[in-house]
Amino acid sequence: MSVATFISRILGYVKDMILARYFGATGLSDTFFVAFRIPNLLRELFAEGSMSSAFIPVLTEYQTKQGAHEAKRLVNITFTFILIFVGLFCVLGIFFAPQIVSIIAPGFLRDTGKFSQTVLLTRLMFPFLLFISLAALVMGALNVRRVFFIPALAPALLNVTIIVFVLALVPVLEQPIIAVAIGVTFGGLAQLAFQLPSFLRKDYDLRLSSQLNHPGLRKMALLIMPATMGMAVAQVNIFVSTILASFLPQGSITYLYYSMRLIQFPIGIFGVAMGMAALPALSEHAVKGEMEKLRDDFSFALRLLFFITVPAMMGLIALRGPIVNVLFQRGVFDYSATAGTSDALLFYSFGIWAIVGVRVVTATFYSLNDTKTPVKIAVAAMITNIALSVVLMGPLKHSGLAFANAIASGVNFILLFFFLRNKLGRIDGRRIMGSFGKITVASMVMALAGWFMLRGQIWTATGKTLEKAIYLSGTIMICLCIYLGISFLLKGDEVHYLYEKIKGRLNRSGV
Repeated sequence: MSVATFISRILGYVKDMILARYFGATGLSDTFFVAFRIPNLLRELFAEGSMSSAFIPVLTEYQTKQGAHEAKRLVNITFTFILIFVGLFCVLGIFFAPQIVSIIAPGFLRDTGKFSQTVLLTRLMFPFLLFISLAALVMGALNVRRVFFIPALAPALLNVTIIVFVLALVPVLEQPIIAVAIGVTFGGLAQLAFQLPSFLRKDYDLRLSSQLNHPGLRKMALLIMPATMGMAVAQVNIFVSTILASFLPQGSITYLYYSMRLIQFPIGIFGVAMGMAALPALSEHAVKGEMEKLRDDFSFALRLLFFITVPAMMGLIALRGPIVNVLFQRGVFDYSATAGTSDALLFYSFGIWAIVGVRVVTATFYSLNDTKTPVKIAVAAMITNIALSVVLMGPLKHSGLAFANAIASGVNFILLFFFLRNKLGRIDGRRIMGSFGKITVASMVMALAGWFMLRGQIWTATGKTLEKAIYLSGTIMICLCIYLGISFLLKGDEVHYLYEKIKGRLNRSGV
């Protein structure tokens, strides 16, 4: 899953580089990123977020207890439900787009052209929600059958489609930004279509069903309602940032978007992948009552996740300027945009460890059919985020919004971890904290070395992209070696585990 997600993220950054080149950090780019917030929010609520968290445990239970035929029937019932209700939601969203935009970006009401452009883009992208919801259904069904690579690679089709539409239509359209919106909608369709061959090979199909009173669907509904509320609370944090940023200087929304995209790299490759991969296994342990195995899997997943993502977090903090320069500074995207994005990236990065940790802790709650506790805790985190956003946006501008998000993420993880410990009685807390301490020390030394190696005025100038990319890549590789070396000296369990795995694989291959 991490390999597939890595490919998708790389293509995502290629897409972002193209968008930055054509649209920069301007009012035009702000309209697209605000409009995209809406289908992206709903995707989290109805598709890749809450639906998966309810669908996978229930489908796992039906497949384990009642067999593959009953699981297949439940997939068809869920497909029918999505087609009817999400389809209706898309129609309503297109009709009420002006009202929606006025709520999430009230600052745009001062500029009629900007507001109208955002409404048009919103309407063009609403069908994306239906396609991505069906893609999430197919993904969940494949995950239950232990197929992970194809579903994790599917988002790459979204990025490829957007790139193709931008390159093909921007030169010929009177309003070039429309090409991106059209690409998003067709990208959702491509993401669904890409998974269908694997889906059909696993003896699934997509047929309409009239059994919308099925007990499995009712159970999903009971789980999905609090899960949706939990995801809604998490998305409120992003929307609060969007609303407040609409009152900040032009480009603020774009700075937040690109910096968030960069922290999504380690979060998406490892955090989301680990959460999705762990959920079916944790759910199976919970169904069978194997609580000791559930605890062990949780502890191992969290420690391995921290081992991978904490150095990524420190690396983004230390090398943020060079990274933004190499990826985005070209065309309309100038150094002032690089500086604004780098500032937001600094503060967003402080929350990476907590965001990825929440994925695993929440997956554990979901495996136990407990979707209510994460909601209650997410509400506390949301209140923290809103209060801090209002306080910090004054002195820190858009960076204050990023910092508030990072602090709220930390509050979310700490509370979730505490409540899970009370629920399970024991979660290997000392081992997790000891591992986290060693990882942090090794990561800080690595980050300091990387910062020292990449000092200089070259990172403020535009151009020499290949030279700077080689310089940056070489530094990152050296930093990785430093991190692994220090982790080995500190006798970190995770680095020794990976070493033994690689050694065993090489021995089996005769190398």
